[in-house]
Amino acid sequence: MIVLLSILGFLLIVFITGKINFSIKFNKQVEELFAQSKFISNKTFRYEQLYGLPEPVQRYFKQVLKEGQPYISYARLTHDGQFKTGLDKKWADIKGEQYFSTEKPGYIWKGSNALVTARDMYIADKGRLIVTLLSLVNVVDGQGEEFNEGEFQRWLAEAVWFPTNLLPSERLQWSAIDTNTAKLIFNYNELSVTFLVTINSIGEITLMQTNRFMEKGKKEVWIGKMSDYKEMKRILVPTKIEAIWKLEKGEHSYVKFNVKKLEYDKPQQF
Repeated sequence: MIVLLSILGFLLIVFITGKINFSIKFNKQVEELFAQSKFISNKTFRYEQLYGLPEPVQRYFKQVLKEGQPYISYARLTHDGQFKTGLDKKWADIKGEQYFSTEKPGYIWKGSNALVTARDMYIADKGRLIVTLLSLVNVVDGQGEEFNEGEFQRWLAEAVWFPTNLLPSERLQWSAIDTNTAKLIFNYNELSVTFLVTINSIGEITLMQTNRFMEKGKKEVWIGKMSDYKEMKRILVPTKIEAIWKLEKGEHSYVKFNVKKLEYDKPQQF
C-alpha cells in the first residue's frame, strides 16, 4: 500500500509540474505575440475608404463597422464548442482561448479538454501546431513552410472577429466576382493568400474558402463558415464559426466554435 501511494504521489507531482510548466510556456508565447506588434488604434475607419471596393464588400463594412471605428490593434476571445482529432473520429467537447495581433500578423490559440491540449499559432512569421497529452507529452508538433502558410491562412480567415484588419491596404486587396462574392488577396513577406469570400444580402461574411495544406505536399479546399452575428464592442461579428475540409468524397466538418467573450486592445492574457 505504501509503495502504491508513493507511485501515485509521484505521478501526481509529475502531472502538476507538467501543467505548471505548460502554463508558463503558454504565457511566454502570448507575451511574445503581443510584444512583436504595435498599437494602431490611432487610425479610424471612414466610409470614404470604401470607394471603389466591390459592392458586396462595401455592404459588409457598412454592416459591421461604424464611422469613426478605431482600427483594432489586438484581440482576445474565449470559446467553447466541439472538434475532431481526425475526420473519421467522433466529436469531442473543447474550451479555448485565443489572442491576435494585427499590425504584425499573429495569433496563438489554446484549446483543451480532459485529455489533450492543442496550441495553434503564428508568431514571428512562423506557424506551428502542438498537441500535448495531459500537459506532459507532445504527440504532435507540426512546423515548417506548410504550417507557416496554413496558420497564416487561419489568422486571416478569423479576421472576421476584428474586421478593421480586412480593410484595404498596401498588403490587402479586394476584387469583384459577383453580387455576393469577392476575392480577397493578402500579401505578407513571401506569402500570398487568396480567399473567395461570400457575403449575404445584409452584409455578413458567411463563408471564406481557400486552398490549404491538409497533409504534406497536398492542398485541399478549406472552408470557414461564419454565422450568428452579434454586436460586441460596437462591432458586428460572427459568434459561431465552423471549419470544413471539402474533399472529393464530400464536406467534412472538424471544428465548431462558439464565441463566449471577445475583447479588443487588451494585449494581455485572460
